[in-house]
Amino acid sequence: MLDNPTLNQNPIQIKRAIISVYDKTGVIEFAQALNNIGVELLTTGGTAKALQAADITLTDVSDYTQFPEIMDGRVKTINPLIAGGILGLRDQHATDANANNIKWIDLVVCNLYPFPRVILQEDCDLALALENVDIGGPTMIRSAAKNTGWVCVVIDPDDYSTITNELNSSGEISFETRQRFSAKAFGRTAQYDTLIHNFLKDEDLSEDFSLTYIKHSKMRYGENPHQHAAAYQNPGDRSNNILNAKIHQGKKLSYNNIMDADAALSCLKEFEQTACVIVKHTNPCGVAEGNSLFDVYVRAFDTDSLSAFGGIIALNRACTQEVARAISDSFVEIVIAPTFDPNALDIFSKKKNLRVLEVGKFSSGKNKMEVRNVDGGILVQDTDASTIQLDDLKIVTDKKPSTSELNTMLFGWKVLKHVKSNGIIIVRDNATVGIGAGQVSRIDAVDIAVKKSGKNLKGSVLCSDAFFPFRDSIDKIAGKGIAAVIQPGGSMRDEEVISACNEHEIAMVFTARRCFKH
Repeated sequence: MLDNPTLNQNPIQIKRAIISVYDKTGVIEFAQALNNIGVELLTTGGTAKALQAADITLTDVSDYTQFPEIMDGRVKTINPLIAGGILGLRDQHATDANANNIKWIDLVVCNLYPFPRVILQEDCDLALALENVDIGGPTMIRSAAKNTGWVCVVIDPDDYSTITNELNSSGEISFETRQRFSAKAFGRTAQYDTLIHNFLKDEDLSEDFSLTYIKHSKMRYGENPHQHAAAYQNPGDRSNNILNAKIHQGKKLSYNNIMDADAALSCLKEFEQTACVIVKHTNPCGVAEGNSLFDVYVRAFDTDSLSAFGGIIALNRACTQEVARAISDSFVEIVIAPTFDPNALDIFSKKKNLRVLEVGKFSSGKNKMEVRNVDGGILVQDTDASTIQLDDLKIVTDKKPSTSELNTMLFGWKVLKHVKSNGIIIVRDNATVGIGAGQVSRIDAVDIAVKKSGKNLKGSVLCSDAFFPFRDSIDKIAGKGIAAVIQPGGSMRDEEVISACNEHEIAMVFTARRCFKH
């Protein structure tokens, strides 16, 4: 290590390049362009075969190093002639280079084995994953990125044109370009190692927790116009989600659009039967489940048609012409569905600003890690993928809920998991009729849910995401037609709350599990 290092910031000429790529997109044209301006090319294995087939003049790395590729290609570029040619400082290490027959390598063009894609395959085991861990590639990339004063590194086929344009224009590569590509290269190898670390570690919440994402899109602004924002996604993730959705029409998705659309899709994944979820500001404002898509849309929309204005509508069946026509009668920001009938798309096309997102076939939500920023660090937890069954419910009142009411409770609990705490919802016939979300007082949430429900609460079920600390909420709903209550239980005053239900002849069950959502 040098005691007083200096950094060359002058433009550099490219006399020799090494090209070793797994993704061969554009590499033949790029190599030909380098050949045309007299750059000597060193190449390896599959890259050499591809370029030779295109009649491009090159030198195989094995011929240059006088050492064959061995161990099925695991050892090919890890060699002093390669490492020295990349890492050497031209103004300080020329004597060492000459003494060891090392030639300077001015440009490193390299991308890596597809580890991120392979680990997403259903048949991927540890052996397959490790076989796709690149060793020589990251070594060359990091070496070139470190020696940015004298070497340029290119890891992305989209950047080939930058190199050829600069070389054709001035015959040199600027320090600004080298520095930018150096940062990009270190970012790529850091991401690559993070994915390997996360795949290999024994537990989700290990001593070292690493995150890595790639940029999906930049946004005009965040939650508010004065905030900067961008969307990032998991590398190689091809699952059916909002970031991978096919956008048939409409304006570019905003920060708030993506937040709301993801919330709608997450809630929708709770249901196997035909369902509709309507979301506003990440909270469900109407949810219904049934047999007919048109019927569930109408029932979900009727929960709170005022709040549905400007909301997100998510369907778990193909959007039909009939449903599209009904949706078009109101103003909504986004419609999400697995697919869309052509006639439905034709109807939506008349609303130019409406975003129409096709997410493909999806299944119930998988358990994943949820990350929140706090000052000085992050909080990490697995998402609430829990479910409750009839056998989990404990009836605690004299009055027993009917089978229909018990099934309605299970429907309500699925929705309640996606309502911000304190959350109270009132449901009937597998549809929401009133939702009280995000209140600092549970009784306030009850008040809002009752008010949103209107006057006809006969036969409905009230669902609470945490226990009732006092009997006041039960007294509040007395005589309004609510037939049953589902709540976790666990309060010091459970007996007081149970007594209130008995007095008002309301059935109640405990889940012994809460579903807070902050």
